[in-house]
Amino acid sequence: MKLRFGTRGSRLAVVQSTEVADALRARGHEVELVTIRTSGDRLADVALADFGGKALFVKEIEEALLDGRVDGGVHSLKDMPAELPEGLCLAAFSARQDPRDVLLTRSGGTLDDLPRGARVATSSLRRRALLLARRPDLRVEPIRGNVDTRLRKLEEGLYDAMVMARAGLQRLGLKPEHIQVLPADEFLPAVGQGILGVEARCTDRAVLEVLESFDDPAARAEAEAERAFLRRLGAGCHTPVAGFAQVHDSVLAIDGLVASVDGRTVTRGRALGAPGNAAAVGERLADDLLARGARALLEPERA
Repeated sequence: MKLRFGTRGSRLAVVQSTEVADALRARGHEVELVTIRTSGDRLADVALADFGGKALFVKEIEEALLDGRVDGGVHSLKDMPAELPEGLCLAAFSARQDPRDVLLTRSGGTLDDLPRGARVATSSLRRRALLLARRPDLRVEPIRGNVDTRLRKLEEGLYDAMVMARAGLQRLGLKPEHIQVLPADEFLPAVGQGILGVEARCTDRAVLEVLESFDDPAARAEAEAERAFLRRLGAGCHTPVAGFAQVHDSVLAIDGLVASVDGRTVTRGRALGAPGNAAAVGERLADDLLARGARALLEPERA
């Protein structure tokens, strides 16, 4: 079968889309990648939270899907909003790569070794809140641009350190000299971090059948729990939220948190259940956090 997949044009996006395309080519399918420039790519120097958040990285690809110009879209799952447009679904999930964050520094050392007032760059409100919860003295500053651009800014001395996803570095084959992997139990990953999601039209049975062979069951259960958690919270792009599910020995465990932007208030929780009930487990965790104070952190965003 011949398939056309939409992808962003960054080096990381193309590497990710090629990973999916090569897996399907190995199964005898012909796959063409179609580069689509998204609003998030065009607005490279603004705070995305003020212009639509995560949706800006997928909007044009989803439009191409709905118009029939492409058969599927490959996304970093962490860049996808909790709600999808009517008629579209996540048809497949890749096996999850390392979901943890990493700290990159110019001179080596750990997060505790950074001097007071050190400038730490991140594009994520989640990472900002968790950094300030651990080190309130840090100057956490926003950064945009692709992975190579961010690394160059660190090397040029614009920042003392930077936090980013380890999976992106791994997929690009990058091994920075001074890197510390941040423990997932403290620096809880973003919803979907390390997973690729393939979006398709819900009614396109032929494409859905092809993508079924690529779908990773464990990643699907983890993704469904995390995304149900995010949807139930009703969180948008102005509140730090983290959700990380893991399947071990037929048990699904999901950890989640909602925090204030300054990191002074962090509400955490955990829920357990069966992988086959992934969405319900994620929703149960969200309900628990909402009941224990997370609602107050989300109210300003909902107002």
